[in-house]
Amino acid sequence: MSDVVKETVDDAVEIVADHAADEHEHDVHAGDASHGGGHQTSLGLSNTKLAMWLFLGSECLLFGGLISTYMLYRNRQGTGPSPDQLWDIPFTSASSFVLLMSSLTMVLAVSAANRKDDRNTKLWMIATATLGGLFLSGQVYEFSTFYREGLGYSESLFASAFYTLTGFHGVHVGVGIIMLMATMGMVAKNKISGDKAEAVEMVGLYWHFVDVVWIIIFTLVYLIPA
Repeated sequence: MSDVVKETVDDAVEIVADHAADEHEHDVHAGDASHGGGHQTSLGLSNTKLAMWLFLGSECLLFGGLISTYMLYRNRQGTGPSPDQLWDIPFTSASSFVLLMSSLTMVLAVSAANRKDDRNTKLWMIATATLGGLFLSGQVYEFSTFYREGLGYSESLFASAFYTLTGFHGVHVGVGIIMLMATMGMVAKNKISGDKAEAVEMVGLYWHFVDVVWIIIFTLVYLIPA
């Protein structure tokens, strides 16, 4: 698992870091208008945006496999506790609402970046990271509660599939928080040349992806009975 996490972090940080080179190309071609993402591809996207969409496409395959595995094994509970005995739907719903609200603050951060309002950009990125941190705290609490009630990782195929799926999503939220804080630091120190909006937008794309994936996970795991 650590190798996959490291690879995910490296890929995500590389995309954001490469934005600086794309912005240098934008300065050279200053006549290019509004988004400044360097050279345009034949699809009408900048190289940075295309790289991010390709990265997110690979993440879709990863989560597709994890979700399929969970759906296959969710009835393999063995002698361990069943979901009906474990799920605290009101708590998980509140935690999910916190994560979804972070998408709104991310939109506000991108909007502020487009207005070249660095102060509000940093403010809304901090708010987004804080909400993401609250979601992770809720997930840690939930995992610890399930463990105390007898659902260990190796307790059953259901338990392994559940922890792997939701755990990998939690890792992706953590990666998103790292990306938010790193980009915010670059904005604060003015280390992003040219238009800063696209760098913030790339982090926003990743963050919205993580939120959409959670909506799917929450629906399939918690709301649809096995």
